[in-house]
Amino acid sequence: MKRYDNMVKNAAGRMVPLEVNGEPSIPFKGLGKYIPEGCKHAPKIYSSANYPPDGNKLVPSLKEALIKAGLKDGMVISTHHHLRNGDLTANEVFKIASGMGIKNLIWFPSASFPCHESIIKYLEDGTIGCIEGSMNGPLGKFCSEGKMKGVAVLRSHGGRYQAVQDGEVKIDIAVLAAPTSDTFGNANGLRGPAACGLLGFALADSQYADKVIIVTDNLEPFPCIPWQIQGNYVDYVVKVDSIGDPSKIVSGTTRLTKSPDRLLIAEMSARFAFEAGIIKNGFSFQSGAGGTSLAFAVFLKEIMKRNDIKARFVRGGSTQYLTAMLEEGLTDFILDGQTFDLEGVRSMRNNPLHQDTSPFTSYNYHGKGNFASMIDIVVLGATEVDVNFNANVVTHSDGYMLHGIGGWQNCLNAKCTMLPIPLFRDRIPVIKDEVTTLCGPGELIDVIVTERGIAINPIRKDLIEKMKNSKLPIKTIHELKEEAERICGKPEKPKLGDEVVAIIKWIDGTIIDIVRRVIV
Repeated sequence: MKRYDNMVKNAAGRMVPLEVNGEPSIPFKGLGKYIPEGCKHAPKIYSSANYPPDGNKLVPSLKEALIKAGLKDGMVISTHHHLRNGDLTANEVFKIASGMGIKNLIWFPSASFPCHESIIKYLEDGTIGCIEGSMNGPLGKFCSEGKMKGVAVLRSHGGRYQAVQDGEVKIDIAVLAAPTSDTFGNANGLRGPAACGLLGFALADSQYADKVIIVTDNLEPFPCIPWQIQGNYVDYVVKVDSIGDPSKIVSGTTRLTKSPDRLLIAEMSARFAFEAGIIKNGFSFQSGAGGTSLAFAVFLKEIMKRNDIKARFVRGGSTQYLTAMLEEGLTDFILDGQTFDLEGVRSMRNNPLHQDTSPFTSYNYHGKGNFASMIDIVVLGATEVDVNFNANVVTHSDGYMLHGIGGWQNCLNAKCTMLPIPLFRDRIPVIKDEVTTLCGPGELIDVIVTERGIAINPIRKDLIEKMKNSKLPIKTIHELKEEAERICGKPEKPKLGDEVVAIIKWIDGTIIDIVRRVIV
């Protein structure tokens, strides 16, 4: 946590610092305005002469692997989150580091979950100085209250790959939980007691980290095929009793909503997409893992079956709902970035039309294009939106940072971005004059769907024209905001201090906003 004096206004009108944790930073310049120069970061060159000629990289324990990897104060340690709330590996890494007296580490997870609450004690004892990664639940609350030594850096999934590729973050040791591996380090998430699907969020870590440790509870004879992580990148392999609980891949945010209001929102979202001419033969879509987004996929499937429509591909997070569409012939392919339930794991393991992808192919903005802009419609959640269609997914209206960005920012580049959200939560309106934290610019958000009406971004004149005769309740964003305030009253602004506890990176590595300390 720090009070910054060298703040400047970025292109989104937000005050942001020119340096973070002692490193220079670039303010958001506008959509597509920051074009990087230079070359990708390159890891060190290694020689096969220093590795076992028989390919056996197995070491007796994770502690020994960390010692061999040269663990010391101030290093950047990365982990991935494909086991979601069932992960056991990250906690063990920092338990070992604390026992060794290591200090001021930077944890660089692809995401954290409530299962990582025990890591708070390693923030308190100085083992970890700060976290650069999306935070959920207790860790977000800890950081929001200004208790973390350094400033958190939150990135999208694609932004994380971009940061590693560009050398913005240099990983010293990557510790990668793998449901299946051989002793050479080839690994995948398709088999074993903790099978979780793919390991795409560990790709950048394996490619660019100085040292790579594979931790597995299911060793197979060489070769482990398919190899989602290639053993040629791996330094050490560790066999443990358990890397995590695969049943907890499915969390509360990946279950279909039962709320009548949320189901109505999902149904209206699917009807809108059909009436607007987006749902047609050969289209593509992506929906998030929240309960309303999952319900959208169910209503979409019904529309497709009634009208004999087939998608060319759907983008995952895969769920049982997407895999059913594939198996019923409603789409040619699933292009999967993350597996959200065990049906998704089964489908990826058995069906060659269920293709695993990574943040490089799907989301990395500093590449020669990516999949995100090729999608016809994406359906996502949000904690807040404002009258300019800007959206927030990191903080709640009380200022607490309780959610990660995930692939949300990257998905905004789709041809149509739709946010199906309730008009209010816990008697607090969701539509504000200004969002608490800016995560996505309004120019990229096309449609807001609530249980009391649908608002189309005024810049999407094509959608407004297509829906002018619709029986759906089309309203302005201001009308929706006023209706929420008539019911709930005007919400109070959160009580925030001057200190910066976190920064929000945009997909190009620039800073789009900051998060300030919550005054308790």
